[in-house]
Amino acid sequence: MKSFQSKNLIFHCKFILLTAIAFFFSLAKPMAQESAKEEDFFKINKVHAPEGSVIEVGGLCTLPDDNLALATRRGDVYIVENPTHSKPFFRKFASGLHEILGVAHKNGSLYVVQRGELTRLYDSNMDGKADVYETIYSWPLSGNYHEYSYGPKIAADGSFFVTLNLAFADVWWSGTSFVPWRGWALHIFEDGKMEPWATGFRSPCGISMIDGELFYTDNQGDWMGSGSIMPIKKGAFMGNPGGLVWTNTPNSPLKLTQQDIFNRINPRIEYDAQGKRVKPENIVNEKLKTLYEVKKEVPELQLPAVWLPHGILGVSNSEIVKIPKGVFGPFEEQLLVGDQGQSKLSRVFMETVNGELQGCAWDFRSGFQSGVLRMAWSKEGSLMVGETNRGWGSAGEATEGLQRLSWSGRVPFEMKTVKAMPDGFEITFTKPVDKKQGADISSYAVESFIYKYQAVYGSPPQNIQKCPVKGVKLSADGLTARIIVSNLRQYYIHKITLQGIRETENSYSLVHPTCYYTLNQIPDGGKLSMKEVNTKNSAADGSIAASNVSSQTAYEKIKPLLIKNTCIACHNPDKRQVGPGFIDVAKRNYSVEKIMQLIKNPQPKNWPDYSTPMTPMPQVSPSDARQIAQWINSLNAKK
Repeated sequence: MKSFQSKNLIFHCKFILLTAIAFFFSLAKPMAQESAKEEDFFKINKVHAPEGSVIEVGGLCTLPDDNLALATRRGDVYIVENPTHSKPFFRKFASGLHEILGVAHKNGSLYVVQRGELTRLYDSNMDGKADVYETIYSWPLSGNYHEYSYGPKIAADGSFFVTLNLAFADVWWSGTSFVPWRGWALHIFEDGKMEPWATGFRSPCGISMIDGELFYTDNQGDWMGSGSIMPIKKGAFMGNPGGLVWTNTPNSPLKLTQQDIFNRINPRIEYDAQGKRVKPENIVNEKLKTLYEVKKEVPELQLPAVWLPHGILGVSNSEIVKIPKGVFGPFEEQLLVGDQGQSKLSRVFMETVNGELQGCAWDFRSGFQSGVLRMAWSKEGSLMVGETNRGWGSAGEATEGLQRLSWSGRVPFEMKTVKAMPDGFEITFTKPVDKKQGADISSYAVESFIYKYQAVYGSPPQNIQKCPVKGVKLSADGLTARIIVSNLRQYYIHKITLQGIRETENSYSLVHPTCYYTLNQIPDGGKLSMKEVNTKNSAADGSIAASNVSSQTAYEKIKPLLIKNTCIACHNPDKRQVGPGFIDVAKRNYSVEKIMQLIKNPQPKNWPDYSTPMTPMPQVSPSDARQIAQWINSLNAKK
């Protein structure tokens, strides 16, 4: 009996002790708990279209009655009534048009851009369908498949802007302007008058009007090292010389010629022994030229306001929209940029320094079902997102669709803004940061890089250098950190990573700890003295040594290498994206050496059901390629 009582007493003592320990830890900060994710703050909802319809969205705009005008690549126009309702009504307004890639509303009419014209659609008899199809202005077509046309965007005076793709003829890596005005932006008036506005565009899908000013996004390709946001000013040259063949026309706003560019940058028009044109590849150790260096000699050349690093912040950047006040938490009046290839959105904060636009970009929300092409704000504050995939390839399982992004009302822990300072950057947060971590310079890492200006398709990051953080001044409320950064480089992209930062309330880490600041101008003004800042560095040597990556390395450990080498631009670990999932590559049972070889010299014929061929990646170092190949093969070993 005593033995039983003793055991029972011991049991109760242990129970009380364990309960006390559990209670104690329940009061402590949950340092090890999982931090919140994108989907905890911004929810994606599908908008259900009528059964049997194919909603490959080419254009979206919100109408005065808060219905939605939706145009498709298949030539249909719908009015979507009650678009935020669980059961919206799709009313077909027009049909029979040629690949619509934009729609706008003005004075009771819809205006759409077809392949070869700007068209006005009007319902004159008020039966709910367009009975007037009026050509406002038409432009020539050669018949090439790549002659896409985008817009319109409406200026403050009611006039229109459209942008026109270059054609791809015998080769897909070099754009050509066979007919006027391919590779141009056109300014068109209601009476049919047209003035050429600017040239140098490659694939200007992201034409956008922000606060009455015209902007666009282009994506990586020939003469385009990476995606970016650029303002479109009259007479500007955006970088691709394809459209310069028409600057000899009397109404051209600039007289720059292709030869003016080719005299400075080798156009790399190369042929094999059989006389067949071959795709030029990046020359690793050549003396490079950058856009800003060429601009010194070609003042018409427009520099990006914000670079969107390829494979990190998208691969096919699309429309830009401004966030209204009060609808997406702390990010009002910042920009969202769609991406067709990675089916996601990026967020951009811009500022003007010394008269020049520049700013910072972050990931924002991924996971859309198909490629994000067009966006429009609903009256109640959610973002309508139009999607398409056919022929272009994108992440997600669907080939088309309409989805709605809404804010949950919760504020995510993020960098709210990053601003350039004379001696570094000022970072504001959406929530107070832990002061111990926020004042530790080991929580901040900065490096900078640039892209080549070259005729080759894209560019690997160049001239990568560390920018040591020398000190940090954290505000008393924990909402602002000003960091002193050495080795700032004008016109370079500065990658800023805050892996060590956590917020005070839940010890959550940042939802997106990395951003990319395009430093076109370093501002004037006062610099911080070292007496004003904290210099404590908990990492004694100022850096964290990279561990070796074994064949069993987890995705999160290999992910930095995949980001660095832009692998995740087209590949997902376990599902189809632009290219096959890594798990599908692993199932081929290639040797490590074979995968390394295929990274540098891909064989698109091995994957015939993928429309976008992989480009060679000779810039991937043997060490990186081997670690990536070992990890890929480890995926098959786990099955």
